Amino acid sequence: MAIFLNKDSKVIVQGMTGATGMKHTKLMLGDGTNIVGGVNPRKAGTTVDFDGTEIPVFGTVAEAMKETGANVSVLFVPPAFAKAAVVEAIDAEIPLAVVITEGIAVHDSAAFYAYAVDKGNKTRLIGPNCPGLITPGQSNAGIIPGDITKPGRIGLVSKSGTLTYQMMYELRDLGFSSAVGIGGDPVIGTTHIDALAAFEADPDTDLIVMIGEIGGDAEERAADFIKANVTKPVVGYVAGFTAPEGKTMGHAGAIVSGSSGTAQAKKEALEAAGVSVGKTPTETAKLARAILAG
Repeated sequence: MAIFLNKDSKVIVQGMTGATGMKHTKLMLGDGTNIVGGVNPRKAGTTVDFDGTEIPVFGTVAEAMKETGANVSVLFVPPAFAKAAVVEAIDAEIPLAVVITEGIAVHDSAAFYAYAVDKGNKTRLIGPNCPGLITPGQSNAGIIPGDITKPGRIGLVSKSGTLTYQMMYELRDLGFSSAVGIGGDPVIGTTHIDALAAFEADPDTDLIVMIGEIGGDAEERAADFIKANVTKPVVGYVAGFTAPEGKTMGHAGAIVSGSSGTAQAKKEALEAAGVSVGKTPTETAKLARAILAG
């Protein structure tokens, strides 16, 4: 089992023919992802050769879905064109759109998020500004390195791409059911809570690792959700214990004002919900190991 993505997922890549899209399409194929097409209106009708695998290019998401049965799109579209690309995916009602692009204007993200809601949430958005998601041994939709872990029974949800990779590496011998990078922008699609609910329902996930960071109140809301709805053990890490107040740190959404949004406040909220919280990624991995060892 897995959440959101599995071996049967049929993936298209919006922006496949750009340099970044080409690079990561090749890597995703190497991880076993079933990539069935790319989307670029200017190159519709052509194919791209990835080491002997010919991937067709379609003019629109709707056309790609009709021809291939695609149910996942990964977007490597420059920030200025990302909103239109996401709206196109939503209009086509593709079930999952993974928006990798960094630097999308917040009002654009807010607009396409609201558009997805207005259209009945038929398209699950992951991102933007995220590494995507991976179900090791089955499928990889995004830029998470496919060779740093193996299939296992830990579920991971993280705001940070780099910390996603580190945690997967720290626990590589135990492995993961799925790992989801939700992104750290102020407006994102899939949240910690969405992933927590999916991992709770997944029979092949025994423990959940949740990585947050300073800024906003997503982790506090996740703590409330865990307390009320999650029966599986959860281990947490909050990046930014040494961050100075009033400064944006790394991610556009990582800004602290007063005690609101601090790492300490988030740690306390999570611990009050029964979550074991590490002070470093390595300490967090050790907590996960101890719980799984019984």
